[in-house]
Amino acid sequence: MSESRTWPSLVVASALTLVCAIAAGVAGGAAGAELTRGPSPAEIRQASAEETARRWQVWPAGKIFPASIPYVAEQGGKENARRVGISTRVECSAAVDAALRTALKAAGCRAVLRATYLDALQGVVVTIGVAAFPDQASALAARAAFPPGGAPSPGLRALAFPQTVADRFTAAARQASSLDQAGPYLVLTTAGQVDGRPARSVGHQRSTIFAFASDLEDRVLTTLATPARPDCSGKDWQC
Repeated sequence: MSESRTWPSLVVASALTLVCAIAAGVAGGAAGAELTRGPSPAEIRQASAEETARRWQVWPAGKIFPASIPYVAEQGGKENARRVGISTRVECSAAVDAALRTALKAAGCRAVLRATYLDALQGVVVTIGVAAFPDQASALAARAAFPPGGAPSPGLRALAFPQTVADRFTAAARQASSLDQAGPYLVLTTAGQVDGRPARSVGHQRSTIFAFASDLEDRVLTTLATPARPDCSGKDWQC
């Protein structure tokens, strides 16, 4: 009688053990499949966006601002602008005029990298600024704060380097500006003449002498914001 009462319990216990083993096998198989599957398209896009947003921080300064940048000259020929120097300061507030600082802060500005270039004829100096934001929407919000029509002020602050041909490039010498946006980046330029003449003393100026600054801007922005194909095995990617 004792054995007949315990037998159903043994059957139930054995059944439960089997069910648990099957469940564990299914869970293990699902976990294994999750660990071994490749990244989904959404995960690849996310990894690409994150890698792009980190470039301002992890890339060498010389990759963002190369020693020379090609452009189309006013006469139509191809020339190269030469880099004079790169700023060691990256604070957003240090790179723009006071009237723009609140807007950049509200948009979540992470940093503004700046470098100054000289045209091939050594007559025009251009400061390029790369403003980094958390995402595209933030960069677009910041862009709306800048004046339209190429007005240099308020805008990117001129970056001069003492004892160089660009040492006279001050705020007063800014005569033209440009900006463009892609992804989480806003790329700005401000340009003037190497002799440091104030913009107010120039009168009517040929805007075409500064037009090449847009070529420099486009080159820097394209390099920074063009998505790369994710390499999920590489240390720079989080897939």
